Amino acid sequence: MRLRQYALFAVSIGLFAALFTYSSALLRKEKRVDASPEIAVALPLFIQVLMSGGDRFLAANLGSVRGIIAETSKMRPEEYTLLARLQVDVSWLNPAHEDNYYTASALLPWNGQLDAAQTVLRRASLARPFDYLPPFYYAFNLVFFKNDPLEAAEWLRARARELPNADKRLMLESFAARWLDRASNLGLAIAVIESMAKQAKRKDFREYLQTRAQRLRTLLSLRDAASAFLKKKGVPARSLEELVEEGFIRGIPSDPFGAGFRMDSDGTPIFDGARVDVYGNKY
Repeated sequence: MRLRQYALFAVSIGLFAALFTYSSALLRKEKRVDASPEIAVALPLFIQVLMSGGDRFLAANLGSVRGIIAETSKMRPEEYTLLARLQVDVSWLNPAHEDNYYTASALLPWNGQLDAAQTVLRRASLARPFDYLPPFYYAFNLVFFKNDPLEAAEWLRARARELPNADKRLMLESFAARWLDRASNLGLAIAVIESMAKQAKRKDFREYLQTRAQRLRTLLSLRDAASAFLKKKGVPARSLEELVEEGFIRGIPSDPFGAGFRMDSDGTPIFDGARVDVYGNKY
């Protein structure tokens, strides 16, 4: 009996020695950087699970703690790459991990790790159908970093259908409609909002969506007029008033939401108050 115990102990020691040797060999291939010590080592997933006694959720918790306590105020770009790898690993071990998606959404997109953040948020959205925040953050990144409000709206609508809370569903659908104002393809954006209006169960929300669709149709007609002006005159119109003076539109339309319309520096009609973000996207 004692011999069996010694043999089992020896096999265990040998296994862990082999794992240590293997992981050390992998780490030697990695580029060494002066990273925060909490994230300096990125072990393969199966080793993280083995070191946690086979408990992937414990491994996820340990990884998340490493990410939370890491000093990020002075991190360099390559160190954020390590942090992103750690948080993607945690999202594989436990995609529903709340702390992990919070920190990923707060840190990674703003430090050159957008794809990693989106991986974490996508997994959290699918694993937490009761939680509106992961799909919101995911869609926010699509709009503000990738300038893709149509994809953001599609994602929000799909996730909203899964939410058990009616108010949260309405909130996501409302953001989907609002962000479609930023779409470059206004015709497609109008079609999406009109489809949302047809499916809306609440009368007030249906009317709200119909108003947003009409607002986009007005903007589209102004852009058509501006294009006709450019084609005829050879130069872009300087203002909406010039479109009126030259007979391309009857008058400057009113905006049901109060922002109004104006011409940007390129001669393209936009909603008044629209600005350009740091990535050059109009909103």
